[in-house]
Amino acid sequence: MTATVQTSAAMPDKTPLLRVNNIEVIYDHVILVLKGVSLDVPQGGIVALLGANGAGKTTTLKAISNLLHAERGDVTKGSIEYLGQRIDKLTPSELVKQGVIQVMEGRHCFAHLSVEDNLLTGAYTRADGGKAIDEDLARVYHYFPRLKERRKSIAGYTSGGEQQMVAIGRALMSRPKMILLDEPSMGLAPQLVEEIFEIVVKLNTQEKVSLLLAEQNTNMALRHAHYGYILENGRVVLDGAAEDLRRNEDVKEFYLGLSAAGRKSYRDVKHYKRRKRWLA
Repeated sequence: MTATVQTSAAMPDKTPLLRVNNIEVIYDHVILVLKGVSLDVPQGGIVALLGANGAGKTTTLKAISNLLHAERGDVTKGSIEYLGQRIDKLTPSELVKQGVIQVMEGRHCFAHLSVEDNLLTGAYTRADGGKAIDEDLARVYHYFPRLKERRKSIAGYTSGGEQQMVAIGRALMSRPKMILLDEPSMGLAPQLVEEIFEIVVKLNTQEKVSLLLAEQNTNMALRHAHYGYILENGRVVLDGAAEDLRRNEDVKEFYLGLSAAGRKSYRDVKHYKRRKRWLA
């Protein structure tokens, strides 16, 4: 695939497509996981949600997609709006019909089905006929030519990268306006990670799909996003234009493994001493 790396750009100056306003999430009625998280995703934007494992990234996505209830989680404060309307009470399938879909961490596929049958399950909420679905299937194969080659293969026997492509392609079959993409780089080789992110950028620029991207690979995410939010312990501790975050010394040291003195070891980064302003 020809490399089309997008450098991070200024956030599109538009009314937010998605607005998360000061939400708190509690699991099992006692465990406070998110503590006043707020973020915006504009129409046509790629927003990166960054942080270490356990920071609250996946919980934030599941709060938006209303998948928390299956894990005994609840949004107990704040609000979530999509296109200016509260979506807190909608079911996940109703949200998909509204144009919001989550691609889960871990490349969830129906392992016993073929690649093509997996993709077709993404159109289950649609009622616009077989011709339109066939056209969209061809569109998915345009973005993921490898899936066209493997369309008759059993999904469970495909590679990790191919399964990630299946998961994103299945989401595209629902004709989304917004994709919540959870850890797309997890467990993939660097070359495949680059390929996946290039496709994400194409979907954003060519299909006008907005994306909220939860990712531990901070460097890769900030190279392709417009804006970023960094979570720690369920709180947003830093946000800004992606290019500004890439230049920020705290981000370089704590998340990219770099400092003014050069690269630091993983142990040094892992056990950094947080600045007081991040603990406020």
